[in-house]
Amino acid sequence: MTPLTEVDGRRLALSNLHKVLHPVTGTTKGEVLHYYATVGAAILPHLRDRPVSFLRYPDGPDGQLFFTKNPPPGTPSWVTTTPVPRSEDPGARQVVIQDLASLMWASNLVVEFHTPQWRTSSPAVADRLVLDLDPGPPATVVECCRVALHLRERLAADGLEAFAKTSGSKGLHLLVPVVPTPSAQVSAYARQLAVEAEAALPKLVVHRMAKALRPGKVFVDHSQNAAAKTTATPYTLRARARPAVSAPVTWEEVEDGAHHAATPEALVLLMDDITPRLERYGDLLAPLFEPERAGRLP
Repeated sequence: MTPLTEVDGRRLALSNLHKVLHPVTGTTKGEVLHYYATVGAAILPHLRDRPVSFLRYPDGPDGQLFFTKNPPPGTPSWVTTTPVPRSEDPGARQVVIQDLASLMWASNLVVEFHTPQWRTSSPAVADRLVLDLDPGPPATVVECCRVALHLRERLAADGLEAFAKTSGSKGLHLLVPVVPTPSAQVSAYARQLAVEAEAALPKLVVHRMAKALRPGKVFVDHSQNAAAKTTATPYTLRARARPAVSAPVTWEEVEDGAHHAATPEALVLLMDDITPRLERYGDLLAPLFEPERAGRLP
């Protein structure tokens, strides 16, 4: 029998709670659901009012993975959906996770949460800029930390404040709050930053995706600022053998990673790390929601 629970007055059927989703640690689906219930207050502000794309991995990272933007079959009527601009489907809609019940319903599907840089009230008008720092082996997150520090200073020179989080995979993401700006303009500025970073650090940075260019360097991916693109939402679990989380880090941790880290594992944050970090720091990305922190692009 599928267990039923009630969240904020909504009845939810939670399935396969003992299924192992992250094989290295033996993390079960029930533990994943407990994680999202526990960090709901932290992740919901980053999901709210943004259309969500799901990377589903119902049988764990070694099973079938599929990316979906459309509301999954069986989406309850009380889960919010919103129209989204898609040239190939003018009637397209996507889920918006507005509350804890919707978060737990979506988490039961076993998903990574991915969101764009704009809100449903202003499609293709971004309120943040993102740079995805992706290391090409043998480069690691250590090299990403060095590039992040360079980009932080470069952004500050333009009056913009950067915040860092792990990607939940091998690299880092930099998030920058901006006053609402057309996504095309943000994309052009982000590309300029990547090109400049490659010119300043030619042995460390590449701004193009071609794999032949990337060994030993950090790819500064600026493309996720395009209106149609998404980025892993802060605090989402990733489809990995261990329950890695895309989670915010302090700049002190980035500096340590760049200069003193003995191992790239120093900046791998797992599910069980997050609650203690929230108790210690609160949400390090909360300034993204403070209007006075938003900068204007030059």
